[in-house]
Amino acid sequence: MNGAGTSLLSGERCRVQPSGRTAQPIAPAAAEGLIGQWPQLFPQYRSTVRSFRRGDVIAGAGVTGDMFARIHRGLVGANALLADGREFIVDIMPKGSVVGEIEVLRRQPMNLEYRALSDCELHFYDGRLLREHCANDPHFQIELLSKALSRITELELRIISSAGGSLMSRLAQTLLRLSMIYGVDGGDADLMTISQHELAATVPASREKVNQCLRRLRESKVIAGSHGTIRILNRSALESHARNCGGVA
Repeated sequence: MNGAGTSLLSGERCRVQPSGRTAQPIAPAAAEGLIGQWPQLFPQYRSTVRSFRRGDVIAGAGVTGDMFARIHRGLVGANALLADGREFIVDIMPKGSVVGEIEVLRRQPMNLEYRALSDCELHFYDGRLLREHCANDPHFQIELLSKALSRITELELRIISSAGGSLMSRLAQTLLRLSMIYGVDGGDADLMTISQHELAATVPASREKVNQCLRRLRESKVIAGSHGTIRILNRSALESHARNCGGVA
């Protein structure tokens, strides 16, 4: 995951180079609320369509711009740096998710780095369009902010849930959450394409310790796969690991 690029949310051109109880992700609904209204509120002809390869930087942390984007295809990771310099993938965003809307409303720089976790396509819009809709339709603004608050709440619950758990429990919770995300677009929810580095950054934990837990899960036939893919073979056993917050990895 060493792609490089200039943030498109800043309006500049991109340079493309070769987580006890599991907190549930807020998945975009295909036919309700903001998502259902999106084609009418933000028609495609008013967007700039950009494609990214896996690993490309879509938007850099600290960049100030006036564009937001909707994920039309693929997965995008929202990343932060931990105090020890390791990368933490805070969220993985599937098709239908919106990137940068709160920063556009507040006219603030991006707090996180956004990177393509698969080949993906995003539709970028001028931030002025979003501010105009919010100014003209208070209900739209409330729904937009409510969805953003739901994402933040889900993240907080996930961090709290994993704080006291063993690494195996946190890894199992992460795999179950990723399974839901991979299934959003009608794909095979049991099959995930994710590198060891990305998985360790999502848990988060060291790559070596995550690999030890993955080996144990493979040996007990809970999961299978290698070389960047993981398939869930025994979901009930994985859910049992997720609920078992005690013990060591």
